[in-house]
Amino acid sequence: MTSPGQPPPGYTHDDSDLAPSPVTPADLDGLLASVLFGPADRAALRTAGEVLSGQIDAVLDVWYGFVGSHPHLVAYFATPDGVPIAGHLARVRARFGRWILDTCTRPYDERWLAYQQEIALRHTEPKKNRTDHADSVPHIPLRHIIAFIHPITATIRPFLAAGGHDEEEVDAMHQAWSKAVTLQVALWSLPYAGRAW
Repeated sequence: MTSPGQPPPGYTHDDSDLAPSPVTPADLDGLLASVLFGPADRAALRTAGEVLSGQIDAVLDVWYGFVGSHPHLVAYFATPDGVPIAGHLARVRARFGRWILDTCTRPYDERWLAYQQEIALRHTEPKKNRTDHADSVPHIPLRHIIAFIHPITATIRPFLAAGGHDEEEVDAMHQAWSKAVTLQVALWSLPYAGRAW
């Protein structure tokens, strides 16, 4: 795992040349309202970030174990003939770890929106494989990104509970996490949907 003070390879949230998102702040406000995300969720996510910060590798072990146990998912990190690309998997893992912390700690502002658009594009043909110079399949179908909401949400709860908070606080963190993941997948669907978004 990359150290907290050092961004993972290919992580460009703070790059000055990051293209702005086509999603407006008003669009974002509407999506936040649609997932019922409010100030209490923002506070619960900050607490979740504190709880998860020391468990990132353990969370990633669970998620990578899930992906690794399903050949149809591993295929998106493999060569077109099905050979997993170890370096690509490792680089994505480091950024995935940073994504956990960003989900909990970053302000959901225009810079964050721009990076959500970058993440979205990296799942689709315009940018998949470019960041890591990987010889992999050209895109990840939207259906798998949507379906991944459940495992990413369901498996985080035991890690949130490990912080010693009471059940009500754990519930609040888990609900906030679920809303934040759903929100981001809605944003990541933009390149797939085009004008229909």
